[in-house]
Amino acid sequence: MTADPSALPDSLATWQRIRARVPWSAHGLSAGTTHPHPAPHPPGDQDSLTAWVEACARPRGQARADRLLSALALVRDDAIHRAPLTFGLLAGWQRLVLGADTHFRDGDAYAKGGRERYALTPHTRTDFARCLAEATAPGLPLPARAARVYLDVAFFHPFPDGNGRAALLTLAYVLLREDTHLARVGPLQTARYPDDPHGAASLADLVSLLTRGGGHQVLRPERPVERRTPLRG
Repeated sequence: MTADPSALPDSLATWQRIRARVPWSAHGLSAGTTHPHPAPHPPGDQDSLTAWVEACARPRGQARADRLLSALALVRDDAIHRAPLTFGLLAGWQRLVLGADTHFRDGDAYAKGGRERYALTPHTRTDFARCLAEATAPGLPLPARAARVYLDVAFFHPFPDGNGRAALLTLAYVLLREDTHLARVGPLQTARYPDDPHGAASLADLVSLLTRGGGHQVLRPERPVERRTPLRG
């Protein structure tokens, strides 16, 4: 007999507890520093995000990749104009990603083959809005804020579909609005877990490394996303 999925623990509540415990100011950069030495902007359109789409997303479908590139263009434009980071902003990107209108989920969400449940409560949307606002507030290192909001999107799972792509776009936006660029994208595409404070902290350190142009000596070339056990969506 299949267990009732609604009886699974609430992984979103777990993440919110873990999120409050992670010493974000100690990761990404030394405490009190808010900007890394950013990776230089690559010439032309072949920045790391575009390269990742071509290498890892396009093999999953031409239209899928084209939609993601359109969403990236909007993310860049919104970053230039420093648009407030709200669910409405994310939904605008997500409409391009999916090629259809979208909305905040209207029930519990599931991930990792149904092993994680993200409950919907009367406070979920308000809590998510607060987390998005914190991503662009001063006081923490930029890589830590970008990593944290990546995980926020992953575990709040706001959309019925495409949350992995939404998480990556949101991370990119937080960096780009402060003129900071990722040297690589592929290393971010690894499954993350809501009950893992060390993994959350190490993601902030990884984002810091990648925004400094590091990682080439230890990281392999981009490969199709299916082979990297990614955050799905």
